Amino acid sequence: MIARLLTALAVTLMFVLPVQALEIAGVDVAEEISQRDGTILQLNGTGLRSKFVFKVYLAMLYLENKSDNAESVINDAGGKQMIMHFLYSKVGKEDLVEAWNEGFKNNGSPQQLDTLKEEMETFNAMFESVKKGDRIVLDYIPETGTQVTIANRERGIITGKAFNDLLLSIWLGKKPVGKDLRKGLLGK
Repeated sequence: MIARLLTALAVTLMFVLPVQALEIAGVDVAEEISQRDGTILQLNGTGLRSKFVFKVYLAMLYLENKSDNAESVINDAGGKQMIMHFLYSKVGKEDLVEAWNEGFKNNGSPQQLDTLKEEMETFNAMFESVKKGDRIVLDYIPETGTQVTIANRERGIITGKAFNDLLLSIWLGKKPVGKDLRKGLLGK
């Protein structure tokens, strides 16, 4: 009798509990994650970064406060995490740094670029080449800054929210790396 009740309960829970992961482009994507400080972040959206006909990476944006408005996401003071899961065989350090600098230049005001010059240089110095399956994790923790992890190796922290605002503008700003990618990250 108890065994039947437990089986019935287990079957019922399979249909009631939410799915904990999605699969996109062959990559498992969690619907929620936890930051180091215990803050729970929800998946806001995903998108593919392609260049020419090649899929470069799957981007996943997690937020403490979900939003479909780019300005609200950037301005929000809550926790945020951008994950780039690489799909392309290899992306060199020089290509990554060039892409970061182009994104900063395309989306930052002259004042932002001048004020955050040192932070951008420190950020760029953290990078190394990545290969298929590697992840770059850009984890913004309020009161701390942006923790950079590349291929499971912590590379450092860029302090301050202003740098994270500029960094997120690469994907969500007025001149994002891809308009479809931007829409996907905003859950549209």
